Amino acid sequence: MSQQKLEQISLSEPKIDELYRPEVNTDGIDEKKLMRRIDLHVIPWLAILYFLNFMDRGNIGNAKLYGMTTNIDHPISDTQYLIALTVYFFPYALLEPASNVILRRLKPSLWLSSLILCWGVVMVCHGFIQSYGGLVTVRVLLGVTEAGMYPGIVFYISSWYKRSEMGTKIAFFFSSATLSGAFSGLLSVAIHNMNGVGGLAGWRWIFILEGLLTVVVALLSFWVIQDYPEAAKFLTEEERVFVIRRLKDDVRLSAAGEQFKKKYVWQSLRDWKTWVAMGIYMGFDGPLYAFSLFLPTIINKVCILLLRFTATKANLLTVPPYAWGCITTVLVGILGDRIGTRYYMSLFLFATGAMGYIILIASRDPALSYFAVFLAASAIYPSVRDAWVAGNVEGAYKRSVTLGMAIGWGNINGAVTSNIYRSTESPWYTLGHGIVLAYIGIGLICVTIMRIGLQRENARRNRGERDEVIDGIDNKNADVRNGRYPDVETARLEKGDDWSGFRYLL
Repeated sequence: MSQQKLEQISLSEPKIDELYRPEVNTDGIDEKKLMRRIDLHVIPWLAILYFLNFMDRGNIGNAKLYGMTTNIDHPISDTQYLIALTVYFFPYALLEPASNVILRRLKPSLWLSSLILCWGVVMVCHGFIQSYGGLVTVRVLLGVTEAGMYPGIVFYISSWYKRSEMGTKIAFFFSSATLSGAFSGLLSVAIHNMNGVGGLAGWRWIFILEGLLTVVVALLSFWVIQDYPEAAKFLTEEERVFVIRRLKDDVRLSAAGEQFKKKYVWQSLRDWKTWVAMGIYMGFDGPLYAFSLFLPTIINKVCILLLRFTATKANLLTVPPYAWGCITTVLVGILGDRIGTRYYMSLFLFATGAMGYIILIASRDPALSYFAVFLAASAIYPSVRDAWVAGNVEGAYKRSVTLGMAIGWGNINGAVTSNIYRSTESPWYTLGHGIVLAYIGIGLICVTIMRIGLQRENARRNRGERDEVIDGIDNKNADVRNGRYPDVETARLEKGDDWSGFRYLL
């Protein structure tokens, strides 16, 4: 819908008809104070949950350094270990879209908390495996139980915040992933000192104690996690109405609730943005899992073979890159919201990551390679993709499916990158670094396609080429092929981001 026509509509329609719960007066609400309170109730606990999520899935790398594959009744070969890492990703990726649809239909406090409880129990079970078959079993179960967490959190955040705010919010919660990497290394060093306690090896205690911590947090989550704005218990009725109106003003038109319809799923499947987003997530997630799963191994090999470090010292050297990744994640999230463009931030991150992996491929100097690890961390962990994709898909169910598919496809590529660092390539892993570089190239191409496509679509809408026929409104650009609706509100709700008045964030 052209800008001029939008202005005419906004002047001709009574504003009260567009309000959610028009009988509720929200004039006395202090927006900044309210949003700070929402931040405190929503973001910190999500950060804790994702901290545990990432730590629990990645601690297998630390456990391996302390003899998980050898100090066991039936030793596990290098190939078997890689297969065990791989099988995790298939249920993890395939179940994400369905999990997001379930999340929308159930309370987040119930669904997310149940997932956390289940994977905490599975993590404890990691500490009692005795063979390759046992390891494969618990990794598959971990993939099943962790599947809904990350896409669920991103979707949940998109149900609370405006599109221009999501980058910062996602950055704060996602920064916990980098902290988990740093903390996991330190915690593994400390827990390994329990070696022999209760007749159990130190690597077993890593899984058992971290799993028990997750179980405790899961039980608390049933009461701590807030549900959607329309049912949040910590808000007054006026505050709930204010938040929903605020989202609707940001073209979050489904904020007040939306009944599930199959057409919302098909809208996502037919949308080109869904498929391009899958390529973007592939470019980020492939390197992310390669980095998080194998950083201890890569640094360990270089340090032990060339610098004669112990496994404990090598483990401690993984902490600074993760800490640096945490800092850059928060800074990029804030900067992305400030400058208002996601494309150029994504382009910069991919370029930085490419530079880091080119150095890793070419360098044979431990110090230079360690520096390149910092470049990789600063590019892989900061993520503007979630805010960009979620902010450009309207409709709660459509957004949940799109995020589930994109994140799921990105995660299934972890099955590839979990197999690229072979022991025969030690200590420089040239082939593995080369494959990660190829993933970065795919991501760079896809963000460029997304930018060009969104820019062209906005231009078409500005020219009126997407205008729908609205009964009672004279619009010479309106075309019945774009749909016919009794009023603008119906067109908005039925078409979501396909509505001619919706403008994509670039």
